[in-house]
Amino acid sequence: MGGWTIGIIGGSGLYDVEGIEDGKWVEVHSPWGAPSDEIFTGRIGHAHVAFLPRHGRGHRISPSDLNARANIDVLKRLGVTDVLAVSSVGGLTEERAPGTFTIVDQFIDRTKGRPSSFFGTGMVAHVSMADPVCPRLSALAAQAARDAGATVQEGGTYLAMEGPQFSTRAESNLYRQWGCDLIGMTAMPEARLAREAELPYALVGMVTDYDCWREEEAAVDVAQVIAQLSANAEKARAMVVNLLRALPEERPASPIDTCLDTALITASQVRDPDLLSKLDAVAGRVV
Repeated sequence: MGGWTIGIIGGSGLYDVEGIEDGKWVEVHSPWGAPSDEIFTGRIGHAHVAFLPRHGRGHRISPSDLNARANIDVLKRLGVTDVLAVSSVGGLTEERAPGTFTIVDQFIDRTKGRPSSFFGTGMVAHVSMADPVCPRLSALAAQAARDAGATVQEGGTYLAMEGPQFSTRAESNLYRQWGCDLIGMTAMPEARLAREAELPYALVGMVTDYDCWREEEAAVDVAQVIAQLSANAEKARAMVVNLLRALPEERPASPIDTCLDTALITASQVRDPDLLSKLDAVAGRVV
């Protein structure tokens, strides 16, 4: 039992959180390279907050160039206990209309070439991703979004594409055939890395467009996305504040807090000391 420190990863349209008390930007160094930006820390009520703009202030980092390992690592170094990610996404079904929010519960990863694990040769680990999000945090996010006035869909599969280009119509229709509900460019490997760092993770997808599968409509473009971003941003900020204020003072333990207990496989006598030193934050509890 203990208090909450919520890491907020803000995607397109959510570049700050209002109402944070004692707020300040802090620089945190990571052995995995540079994170997207400094972290804005403070508190709302009894919850501590660490806010990271995923693309950096001013949206300067492309999805393919995000250093997700460093982003998760610095949040862990700051004592974050749980991560709420907020992302702008495209809708792949009629009910995921622009302006609606989806509480994601599954992912399909179609990214290419992004480092997707903290572990590797010299320290191998296999975490379970069968249920990739935290149901407790997801439920809190859903209620907080409703309280902010958003139309919320609970549950949905997020297709993570490489980008930075938008989909072809053939790709968009293929993903619909796979049963995907949303499409975005940033949730993977972020969700995988959060699990390896034993951080319960929830993702709220803010729909900005219908991608390009609706042939009777013009294909998505940045101007359309930006217009909907502005409409979504106010509700997103209110959602974050609602969630933080609704948290119980004491944080109950989560099974995700100890998921590495059953994930490490490399024998202790052959573990790579250099890799272990880089794992001091994300896996220091077990290595």
